[in-house]
Amino acid sequence: MPTHDRRTRILDAAEELFAVDGFDATPTARVAEAAEVPKGLVFYYFPHKIDLLLTLLKERLPTPTKESVADVVRRGDPAGSLLAVHRSLGLEDHDSLVLRTIIFRESGTHPEVRDHLRQLRRSLVDLTESALDQAVEWTVAKKLLRQGAETFVAVMLDHANARRAGGALPDMKGAAAVVALAVGTPAPA
Repeated sequence: MPTHDRRTRILDAAEELFAVDGFDATPTARVAEAAEVPKGLVFYYFPHKIDLLLTLLKERLPTPTKESVADVVRRGDPAGSLLAVHRSLGLEDHDSLVLRTIIFRESGTHPEVRDHLRQLRRSLVDLTESALDQAVEWTVAKKLLRQGAETFVAVMLDHANARRAGGALPDMKGAAAVVALAVGTPAPA
């Protein structure tokens, strides 16, 4: 059996078990059992249990880059561009939902996870600010662009979490319109 398949099965099992039972409540022996590999192989690939969790976050919940949404920005349409960024990021996708369940649960007790969450949020704000800056056709104060990006990211994260929890979804179109108005553009019809 190829090495990659075993490593992938370990990560798949860990992701599923961590999402259901939590990181601390999931022994590595259970991960090995679910992956159908010897326990020693888990430690071969992931010397410490925390390495399993961090690898899941780094490999399966990658930090988005400006290139990942470069094609969705429309000059002169900040609200539409923000909505396109939201759609292209797919924060409410199923795979992302499982990992976000893990990351939000574990961020309170594991500083490494909290750091990853902060980095993810920072990258989302940077990306959204860049998209907003590219979409407006005039100069907007950097502070205002940053505030607009932070506001929209907060709503995107709330939207993703509401989908995970089954709550009422925030109005993404309305949030994009508010941010667009804040930077001086008319709201979409």
